Amino acid sequence: MLPARPGLVVFDLDGTLVDSAPDIAQAVDIMLGRLGLPEAGEVRVRGWVGNGVEMLVKRALTGAVRPAGEPPRFREALAWFMDAYAEHMCDRSRLYPGVRDGLARIKAGGFPTACVTNKHSRFTQTLLEQLGLAPYLDFVGSGDQFAQHKPHPEPLLKTAAHFGIAPAQSLMVGDSANDAEAAHRAGFMLALVPYGYHGAVDLAALEPDVVVKSIAELPGLFEAL
Repeated sequence: MLPARPGLVVFDLDGTLVDSAPDIAQAVDIMLGRLGLPEAGEVRVRGWVGNGVEMLVKRALTGAVRPAGEPPRFREALAWFMDAYAEHMCDRSRLYPGVRDGLARIKAGGFPTACVTNKHSRFTQTLLEQLGLAPYLDFVGSGDQFAQHKPHPEPLLKTAAHFGIAPAQSLMVGDSANDAEAAHRAGFMLALVPYGYHGAVDLAALEPDVVVKSIAELPGLFEAL
């Protein structure tokens, strides 16, 4: 259970609010095709999402989860990915069940809300607007707007400071080890969802305060505190 009623609720985007992997995978495969390389496919790309666009492209070019250095033609590939994803980012991306209802109820309950993602700002706001989530979020922080990406705590700490709310009174809601590490290092409470892009990671090992089946469960938890 959560140790306290949160004063701020911060959501991850990809894998938590939105299943964006189909469109990300399509853009990756378009990029690889322009380079004369074989397609990666959605299953592999799902395992590469979560550390920002530059890391995604490096993983696609090398096939490595932790690529070393900058692979050949990286800058060219990055530009092609950015253009392809801008064109296709809302083709097949969908909200996870319970997201809209949960966000609406949290917002109606008077809780400040934010989305903090490693996704580039070129895409974040458009995706949130196209999927109808922008009205439920008071603040949006993208990967290129911070000096560090999650799992570094800086994005969460700066978001809490923006609202003037102590980290210990803030809740991070995510799906991955990146979200969990960022929350723990920032001193946030942590809620995880069992879907998303965490792969084979055991959620219990990430030490969340609570695991919720959907975002729609959160308002009930808050009301009980």
